[in-house]
Amino acid sequence: MTSNPRSEAVLVLADGRVFRGQSFGAVGTTLGEAVFTTAMTGYQETMTDPSYHRQIVVATAPQIGNTGWNDEDGESHGDKIWVAGLVIRDLSHRVSNWRANRSLEDEMIAQGIVGISGVDTRAIVRHLRNFGSIAAGVFSGADAEKPEEELVAIVNSQPSMAGSDLAKEVSTEAAYVVEPEGEPTFTVVAYDMGIKTNTPRNFAKRGIKTIVVPANTSFEDIKAYNPDGVFISNGPGDPATADVMVGIVREILDAKIPLFGICFGNQILGRALGLDTYKMKFGHRGINVPVLNHLTGKIDITAQNHGFALKGEAGKEFETPFGTALVTHTCLNDGTVEGVALKNGMAYSVQYHPEAAAGPHDANPLFDQFIELMQSTKAAK
Repeated sequence: MTSNPRSEAVLVLADGRVFRGQSFGAVGTTLGEAVFTTAMTGYQETMTDPSYHRQIVVATAPQIGNTGWNDEDGESHGDKIWVAGLVIRDLSHRVSNWRANRSLEDEMIAQGIVGISGVDTRAIVRHLRNFGSIAAGVFSGADAEKPEEELVAIVNSQPSMAGSDLAKEVSTEAAYVVEPEGEPTFTVVAYDMGIKTNTPRNFAKRGIKTIVVPANTSFEDIKAYNPDGVFISNGPGDPATADVMVGIVREILDAKIPLFGICFGNQILGRALGLDTYKMKFGHRGINVPVLNHLTGKIDITAQNHGFALKGEAGKEFETPFGTALVTHTCLNDGTVEGVALKNGMAYSVQYHPEAAAGPHDANPLFDQFIELMQSTKAAK
């Protein structure tokens, strides 16, 4: 395990709150929106999730780094770390996992990710819970010695997360194929709004050939693949900026192609059906969020990462150009909309992550639901 010398580091929030600690990872400055995750495990999957682009993640777990860093659990194409920075209480001094190839700090240094440790993460999380996610910056080395007023001004100079169109910044530049395991069954076009690698892996295990395409790929272009279904992935940024994708989804719905969306994809489908979105106070980030399915009465414990949500009411039905739709799922913690669907079953989405990584597997059957939808649609032709 290698490490930089422990210089002073400071976390600065846009409202003037300052937390001083020690640097770890790369030394320098990083800016982003401060958010917190309640996950007790899976920091590698969190840090490589493209949905965390431009966010400084505060970990509620008291010690981070215990399991090191391996070459299997990265959730981005190319294993890129997408978090803008990492805020923790204690950095594990020793890596203890048989799968580890190096330490967390080794990887952060290699990828230029700035971190701060030795701060009271309980106080930071309470502040974010009470006042909401906020623009922030982590400054280490010589930058940490600047006057606090100057640092606060730097933090406040960055663009707001509201109104930011970030999916195109994390999406693949060119289409690529993830081949199925065993006998092929269906072909799915997956829009990469910030897709995690475990999603096409789940499709592959079910015999599905997945063609991952860049965000905003036209409907005419995806028709050339003759897909049995279309998937809209998770991703970062404000769904109110996703007008192009909303228009594409409406074309998919018009064509009666089975559609499944998660997280950002849930917001895009919801907008295509006529719902509005809003920025949440502090969002849902963790692997322990309870969600009620209003169609079955079943409760799933889910993995989530979102700061925006759909406006709606539990179980509410509403009319759309594509038929009657309804709010299918809500969060039991705060009533947030967690899923929408067309009543005819041709399109459905959830606000959480059925692929987990990390997280519980309660929602994994949603992939099987997609297969059943494609089977019934194909049989009806």
